[in-house]
Amino acid sequence: QVQLVESGGGLAQPGGSLRLSCAVSRSIFSPSYMGWYRQAPENQRELVATINSGGSTTYADSVKGRFTISRDNAKNTVDLQMNSLKPEDMAVYYCFARIRTFDYWGQGTQVTVSS
Repeated sequence: QVQLVESGGGLAQPGGSLRLSCAVSRSIFSPSYMGWYRQAPENQRELVATINSGGSTTYADSVKGRFTISRDNAKNTVDLQMNSLKPEDMAVYYCFARIRTFDYWGQGTQVTVSS
């Protein structure tokens, strides 16, 4: 069973930074796509950023210029560097990985932005 394990959430002040990490385990195939979604209370889950195996990235308009996604194909890991955090970035962040035709999800990690 493929597993995604996230780490790095927590509390940051507005303008601060956090780095999220996600590791894929128990997969003999490398994910074609990896990325992050987030969901705030009473909101729909929204796509934050994606990265494919070739390193091409996409970002939600709301995080462009502030967040950077990266991956290590050898380790099957994906990171999300979040800078200049805003209160509206506060949400549960979910890592995902597309492996062959299936999407796998992490358990979610809370990001709180508050002074």
